[in-house]
Amino acid sequence: MSEQTPRFRPILERFAPYQPGKPPAAGTGPTYKLSSNESPFGPLPSVVKVIAAAAGEVNRYPDNGASELTEAIAARYAVPASHIAVGCGSVGLVQQLLEAVADPGAEALYAWRSFEAYPYLADLAGAKSVQVPLRDERHDLDAMAAAITSATRLIFVCTPNNPTGTVVTTAELDRFLDQVPDDCLVVLDEAYAEYARDPAVPDGIEVYRQRQNVAVLRTFSKAYGLAGLRVGFLIGHEPVAAAARKTMLTFAVNAVAQAAAVASLAAEGELLDRVDLVVAERDRVRAELIEMGWTVPPTAANFVWLRLGEHTADFTEFCGQAGLAVRGFGGEGARVSIGEKAANDQFIRVARDYKRGK
Repeated sequence: MSEQTPRFRPILERFAPYQPGKPPAAGTGPTYKLSSNESPFGPLPSVVKVIAAAAGEVNRYPDNGASELTEAIAARYAVPASHIAVGCGSVGLVQQLLEAVADPGAEALYAWRSFEAYPYLADLAGAKSVQVPLRDERHDLDAMAAAITSATRLIFVCTPNNPTGTVVTTAELDRFLDQVPDDCLVVLDEAYAEYARDPAVPDGIEVYRQRQNVAVLRTFSKAYGLAGLRVGFLIGHEPVAAAARKTMLTFAVNAVAQAAAVASLAAEGELLDRVDLVVAERDRVRAELIEMGWTVPPTAANFVWLRLGEHTADFTEFCGQAGLAVRGFGGEGARVSIGEKAANDQFIRVARDYKRGK
């Protein structure tokens, strides 16, 4: 038998795939997963009933066009149904858009550090990544504008930014968009939009209404608590949404996910009350950390960011030994999700113990 292996694309040898947040290690006390920015709340009872009913019909293929969900999103945001595309989470739509624009030589521009899926999905699509460093943990939109070239086809602006939680303001974004060529697509990745409270933060849906080359990504994974079902959506003008629909993997959004998302939109008021509880806990955790002497940038998401540099691995391990799984980004910092109150209280105690040890 030949020992020669099948041939694969060379790109696979030089990038690491997405690394999800790890669950906490088993311990003697309570453990909490604060590594994946999940909602601490399960689906509402009304949504659970819909999920159970939909599960009884999984012998049938889902609606590939997600027509009922598309109509529900269109009604919720007062946009045409033709301006909507769905995907397997908002990350699925990131992939769909990259595949739609990535001719040879095409560039994808984004801040760094930002959502960690951008680099490897750009690589897989054959696009060249252009990364512009953050400044004070925020998007440096002036530097991003200066980095635009004739090859720039797609720009991601992640706001609130993952993993730092920081945002761009309406004035900053408007000034930036005025400098972007009309044939370059700007995607506002707003996976955490429901957690933002600062009136200076733009609503991407309103921005899209005014600009043909702007599209918005949202997800049901975070505020709506459907991370395990994987459903996100894009709102953009018809040519953009149509391109995203063309590159979607067939049946990428399953029937249970579609039904749960429709039910969640119907129960949105009750769901968003839960978001308010998370926001209150987020602000409490950040205030406690600052009082201890930690430097924590303002966050508009459901997590806090600690710039730890060379101490990142040590801190992540320290949290793990205390029953907390947090998300470390090697040599940069740690992102800590906001969970239930007991989890947040435990993290505050661990952060205080770590600070005292230093």
